[in-house]
Amino acid sequence: MPDLRAMFAQIDNMEDEIIALHRDLVKIPSVNTGFMPTGDETPVCEYVRDFLAEDGIDSEILGRTPERGNIISRIEGRNSDARLMFMSHTDVVPVEEEEKWTFPPFSAQIHGGRIYGRGASDCKGLLAAQIMAMRLIKRNNITLRDSLILCSGADEEHGGRYGFGWLAENYPEKITAPFAVNEGGGTPIEAAGGLTYILGVGEKGRLQIEFTVKGISAHASVPWQGTNALYRLSQVLGRIENYEAERDTSTSLFAHLSNFAIEHKPSPENVDEIIEEVSQDNPRFASMLTALSRMTITPTMINGGVKSNSVPEQINLTCDVRTLPHQNDEYLRGELDKIISGIPGVTYEIDYMAVPNSSEFDTELTAHIQGATALALERDDIQWVPAISTGFTDSRFTRPLNVITYGFSGSHPDDDPMLSRAHGTDESVGIASLISGTKIMLALACSICGAD
Repeated sequence: MPDLRAMFAQIDNMEDEIIALHRDLVKIPSVNTGFMPTGDETPVCEYVRDFLAEDGIDSEILGRTPERGNIISRIEGRNSDARLMFMSHTDVVPVEEEEKWTFPPFSAQIHGGRIYGRGASDCKGLLAAQIMAMRLIKRNNITLRDSLILCSGADEEHGGRYGFGWLAENYPEKITAPFAVNEGGGTPIEAAGGLTYILGVGEKGRLQIEFTVKGISAHASVPWQGTNALYRLSQVLGRIENYEAERDTSTSLFAHLSNFAIEHKPSPENVDEIIEEVSQDNPRFASMLTALSRMTITPTMINGGVKSNSVPEQINLTCDVRTLPHQNDEYLRGELDKIISGIPGVTYEIDYMAVPNSSEFDTELTAHIQGATALALERDDIQWVPAISTGFTDSRFTRPLNVITYGFSGSHPDDDPMLSRAHGTDESVGIASLISGTKIMLALACSICGAD
């Protein structure tokens, strides 16, 4: 086993190089609007390929279309079979109101120990840490027993049809290993008794509901001759706003609330009371408990009407829905039917972007992550709590391939996760988290893949 502490010192001395790498990635505007043509992730892949090639690491870029590449890089071990895969994605969400940003969203400006830019935290921070960990393995002439894969996919922000979803369907052998580490966890959270990390073992389902609300058109000067679809839409929105989702405490996080000095055994009957108590001192954790204890239905887009002087005949409403692991299609349809019950002219269609998915918590990968993190942070007081993510990631494509996949970014314990603002204005990543993430990814690869 190499001297990891000496290599951690190298990483500390390479801070400027790690920052430069991350800034270069952020400056490439790989924006995914969800509507083709979009994304343009291939330039990010080409940058990563060239960066790793400087140390002799081979890569290939595969894509459903040439401009939407996915990069797969490998460090070959004595055993050609891979044992660990580093996962991330190269696309970023659009910037809605650039004038609200403190710094231009693709400038990768450094301020207050953070790097600002769209994609800085989601997900180019993790990508930078994983790339640098691979480069350090080669720079230090470390031989691995088992091979290491890095795969950074396109189109994660709009379903993965050009990214990991496409790879899983067409090249599953290239993204298969016993273990994988991706986004979707690994942030510190306040808890009683010491430092606690959330390990992302699964995800809520993500669906898009398209409601169609129909009326009867008429001239706006005689609206009574028609039926205004907007009024029916207002009823639908009112039902959604007042919807009381069934409470549920079956996900893994609720079995570990004692780590957070919560002595009540959580149940559907008392979970709201627990959340209210937690929110006073830890609003971020309270928000997580809220999301993981119920299905959410959120209106996000409305489209309809043809002219300002015409009563609209049809309005389309798009809603984002996040389901818990046991909430299947039958359950969802039952809840949606309750919402629209008695409102004429309303129908809906369901587009499944991601089904709920998870990996077991008590695995060899858990032990390796725990050991790597303790070593990199020089902490022996770390507690670990499994949880499912409120959002979806590309992990839903690797878990069906029998790849145990966890979300773990290796954020620094002093880095406030609320400042990352993923998908929001002034998205950023802490430089300390880039450094700690690089150390943890390096230690994890050496541990799992057997470094000499």
